[in-house]
Amino acid sequence: MASGENGYHQIMKRISPFIPSYIQLHDSGVLKERIEQSVEILKNCTLCPRHCEVNRLAGKKGVCQTTIKAVISSYQAHFGEEFPLIGSHGSGTIFFTHCNLLCNFCQNYEISHHGEGEEVSTGQIAAIMLFLQRRGCHNINLVTPSHVVPQILAAIDLAVQQGLTIPLVYNTSAYDEVDTLKLLEGVIDIYMPDFKFWEIDVAKMICRAPDYPAVARQAIIEMYRQVGDLIIDESGLAQRGLLVRHLVLPNNLAGTQEIMRFIVKQISPNTYMNIMPQYRPSGSAFRQKELVCRISPEEYEAALQMARAEGIIRWDDRANHFLTLVAQ
Repeated sequence: MASGENGYHQIMKRISPFIPSYIQLHDSGVLKERIEQSVEILKNCTLCPRHCEVNRLAGKKGVCQTTIKAVISSYQAHFGEEFPLIGSHGSGTIFFTHCNLLCNFCQNYEISHHGEGEEVSTGQIAAIMLFLQRRGCHNINLVTPSHVVPQILAAIDLAVQQGLTIPLVYNTSAYDEVDTLKLLEGVIDIYMPDFKFWEIDVAKMICRAPDYPAVARQAIIEMYRQVGDLIIDESGLAQRGLLVRHLVLPNNLAGTQEIMRFIVKQISPNTYMNIMPQYRPSGSAFRQKELVCRISPEEYEAALQMARAEGIIRWDDRANHFLTLVAQ
């Protein structure tokens, strides 16, 4: 069984030069068709599994509290992401305000629940993408994108015309509608879902979404169908594929073993994982006695053992650094 470090080195592949597939979609006119299809959905919004069915084009708001314009809280070269994303110049993260899942322990509670940020046009989103590319960022990392897919597609269309050429990362809770994901086929290079919880009751308690486990399974299956296993080039940078995150929760609330089994059996034993121990009770998590404490080093080590036992062989080396922090 390979360690995280060995697994990381085993997946290096010489893929050069890399040309994102969204450029071809733009040139063929298909990207404009996808934009039109996604905007049409906003008239009776079923973009995500909440199916609020409000007319966002007319200014109505559903769970995500977002109408026709996306809201952005911040953007930057981020060095706290997975190693294949950050390289030497960082991952170009764009943090979209609001969320369609709304976990009660969210570590970005002010952004996701309270709506901190500013409305932006598609032209401004495109300009941000190009700015991050000029900064040397290795990818554009779209954080919490599920509720603003039409705005993202329109921004990509503009950015390609002005020279966008780096991979796009879809950084999501995995609470995604499969039909919406199909509009992103050939657009997104790297899918990075966080498979959060396995049990219906846990999902209901944390985010009032009892359908989350079933939705996440189908969403990740679709993501993998589109991009396959994560491909990393000779310099150690991710180019295309699936990278799955999993946050370990206290008292095994996340259902870690079942999730790892699903990933190996239903997705791929070669799936690149980031098993994360940095849970802390944020937001309104203090209202749930099950969520008021951090995880222990023993709980995190048990989660890693579950992953190994189920056959996970590729994971992010950053986890070793996190384990040191948790033990302090």
